[in-house]
Amino acid sequence: MLEVNKENFEAEVLGAAGPVLVDFWSTKCDPCMALVPEVETLAAKYGDRVKFCKLNVLENRRLSIGQKVLGLPTIAMYKGGEKVAELTKDDATSANIEAMLKEHGR
Repeated sequence: MLEVNKENFEAEVLGAAGPVLVDFWSTKCDPCMALVPEVETLAAKYGDRVKFCKLNVLENRRLSIGQKVLGLPTIAMYKGGEKVAELTKDDATSANIEAMLKEHGR
């Protein structure tokens, strides 16, 4: 998974040619940390169709707020520079993420 931040978010996520999944996370968020291995498993499965990125919200607060990320964990799908789907808090499960990937992936 590619680590994105305020320097490369626009190029890597908003400017990407295909669909991009962004995992908004924090080291202080236990549900976020529990979701990491599941997201990495999905990245291995769908990485040929969807670009997987992660963004540490503690280090990129303004960017996170600008993307309207108000709770953690948040998993967002982007296509053509626009957010097309988002899962937050209790909805951010492996099954829901996979369903989002199937719907919005190539």
